[in-house]
Amino acid sequence: MKKTLLVILTMLTVVCGFAQKQTFDIITYTPPKGWTEKQDGNYMSYSKIDGGSWAQMAIYKQTISQGNIQVDFDKEWTDIVTPGKTISSPEKTEPKTEDGWTVMSGSGTWGYNGATVATLLTVYSNNKVVVSVLCNATAKPYLKDYQTLISSLNIDAPSVTENSGIENTAAAPGANNTNSIVGAWINNIAEDRGFINGYRMYTGGYMKKEYVFKEDGSYIFRQKDWLASRDDIYFVYETGKWVVNGNQLTITPDKGKAGWWDKDKIGNRTDKWGAYQKAAKYNLEKTTYTFEFQISDYGRSLMLNYSKSTERDGDHPADNGQHTSYSFDTGKSIIDNPPGL
Repeated sequence: MKKTLLVILTMLTVVCGFAQKQTFDIITYTPPKGWTEKQDGNYMSYSKIDGGSWAQMAIYKQTISQGNIQVDFDKEWTDIVTPGKTISSPEKTEPKTEDGWTVMSGSGTWGYNGATVATLLTVYSNNKVVVSVLCNATAKPYLKDYQTLISSLNIDAPSVTENSGIENTAAAPGANNTNSIVGAWINNIAEDRGFINGYRMYTGGYMKKEYVFKEDGSYIFRQKDWLASRDDIYFVYETGKWVVNGNQLTITPDKGKAGWWDKDKIGNRTDKWGAYQKAAKYNLEKTTYTFEFQISDYGRSLMLNYSKSTERDGDHPADNGQHTSYSFDTGKSIIDNPPGL
């Protein structure tokens, strides 16, 4: 299976478009014959079962690009592939560009009901929007079907506009200024159980934080912890005012609360909420950070340096110099609110 994955990966890095029979979002493609089709919100899926083997393929609607294919791929892998499963770190292809689109693929394996499942994710980016195609399969023939599907893709680049059908949580005019704090900033840490045979073993759990700094001087802070090592979900919601003076950012909260929720008891999905349990103790703390911007191949980040622990930042991390780093985000929020908030 692993050898086959590597072969398939090397053949998935060409953007083609010769069979135009069906359109979903900005993607035209040839549907696989004999597969069950289903549209579910942001993706079109195809599934097939042959005795004890099965496979799923899905084409996802466009999302906003982070401006770098490496960052786009890692974000799509985290959002689409890792939730709810322990999967090996992806083996990636080198990015290739054709007709204005850069494509990158990655693969990994995981276990489900005693079977080894191969996952392949192919991500297309033109630095404005991202399109992803996924395959989960327990047998080699399905991987060839996935290759055929990929080969039939045609992405309608002329129809792509700056905010085409995508929710933008950072639409403030100052968000494109590299020296502006206005916009949405995210901190997304995937839970893992360490390394096995050189591979980091992710659990599907995560710890996410997000700031939205608005031009009117207000902000929203949210935190969601969905950990495989816990039976419940921790969530924080805080609002208030922000002020910048030189390289000092002062956060003054006016409202905030935290609580515990049950996990999804049916599918144990990381994007689903169970019943509300109880409120958690949460202190509203006015805090002044020393901040700095950093630019890298992975995009723009905001470093918030602090001198004492806070509810938002936790205790002093021993390994990162007492700071929290947030990446600039122009796409859909990475944190979903619990029901009724």
